[in-house]
Amino acid sequence: MEGAAERIAGSGPEPEVLDRTVGATGGELALRRVDGHFEIISNGVFLMDTRDGASEREMVRACLAALPEACGGSGVRVVIGGLGVGFSARRALDDPRVERVHVVELEPAVVEWHRGPLGAAAGDVLADPRCAVVCADFAVWLAEAAHAAEGPWADVICLDTDNGPDWTVVEGNDRLYAPDALARLRRLLRPGGALAFWSAMPAPGFAALLEREFGTVATVEVPARAGGPDIVYVVRVPAA
Repeated sequence: MEGAAERIAGSGPEPEVLDRTVGATGGELALRRVDGHFEIISNGVFLMDTRDGASEREMVRACLAALPEACGGSGVRVVIGGLGVGFSARRALDDPRVERVHVVELEPAVVEWHRGPLGAAAGDVLADPRCAVVCADFAVWLAEAAHAAEGPWADVICLDTDNGPDWTVVEGNDRLYAPDALARLRRLLRPGGALAFWSAMPAPGFAALLEREFGTVATVEVPARAGGPDIVYVVRVPAA
């Protein structure tokens, strides 16, 4: 979720509202265009836009870079929690090693916007046959996927489903940062696989939990357009 500052009231052109709908959680969700960029707004609160996306791309890049040399050829499978404006999925699809990208997005409207005006912003990720998207609450999807899995099948899992462990916007998303969820995520990862969490601010308590559960935690700071840097936490499961 892009950690950009909100547009200053009264500055620049007035946003054009392209669509407004009731979101999956019952609140209002809107797609706006301003200065040639798109913004996603929830209940009047800025969520993300297409102006930058550096931290979302870095989250995926860091995970792919952490994979062992055995994954250097092809066949890499990536799971992304949160389609957003598509930058995470685009970064994964741009890696020639990636065979499949599974995207789990809560809001059906976001998926539809990608089939319309928003799609071009990230190179029409849904048009790529390697990309599959499902509309679901990631916590629910994760519980079902971990239960159904006969063995690990993902090489990379990137979670950009909220603003981070210490600032969740969607009710119930705090479950994604709990030990039970970490155990389920680990169950899906192949040996040597990498897991990343995006956060709008440092979360030292969560970083300590990751260290207890996985060992070494890589903390990547990505400068934001305003305020402090966005944070990406990356961990790995042991290689076979």
